[in-house]
Amino acid sequence: MGQRKAPKDGDRKVGRRALLIGGTVAAAGSAVLARDELARLWWRVPGVEKPRKEGEVDFAGARWVAASDANWRRADRPDDYGVDMVIIHVTQGSFDSAVKVFQDPEHGAAAHYIVRKDGHITQMIRELDVAYHAGNRDYNERSVGIEHEGFVDRPQDLTDEMYEASARLTARICARYDIPVDREHIIGHVEVPGTDHTDPGKHWDWDRYMKLVRAARTAQA
Repeated sequence: MGQRKAPKDGDRKVGRRALLIGGTVAAAGSAVLARDELARLWWRVPGVEKPRKEGEVDFAGARWVAASDANWRRADRPDDYGVDMVIIHVTQGSFDSAVKVFQDPEHGAAAHYIVRKDGHITQMIRELDVAYHAGNRDYNERSVGIEHEGFVDRPQDLTDEMYEASARLTARICARYDIPVDREHIIGHVEVPGTDHTDPGKHWDWDRYMKLVRAARTAQA
């Protein structure tokens, strides 16, 4: 989360999915699509969305607490935008305060997940959707954001339980979107172009974290 609010993400661009569908329809010309094909593709028409279940989570064991809809943008990733990155944050506050600000429509930012010091994971935005967490529109659209309870200048906040739970979460995200488990695709908020944030900070142990993610990825495979 860092030291200040992330700027709001702006209006939704036309996604790859809409462009592909439009191109397909244009190429087809006057050809009539089969009824079953139309039934399969109806939700891909811009403005029509796939059904969602209220309270559904993308990571088993996570607890759902909805962020304010002012802090994210509805999408249908990876069809709208390919997901190829995980961005690591530190909240600069308590778990409860992070949940509270992500529920505040005036805050202007929220991440998909928050990992508590004891390893508990709360999901606040579906991975389908674009969270305003990186302060960079392109990075928002292509990433999943994970917040971690604590302060960047307090290494004691980064507990074993937190590292291990977060690593399992990141490994699952990488598996879901075929993201390479490396430091080009798993980055800190500080590494986002144009950011003025410092998290996850100098005390975040990247060597340890990446080893845990790789081990979790192997175990899940």
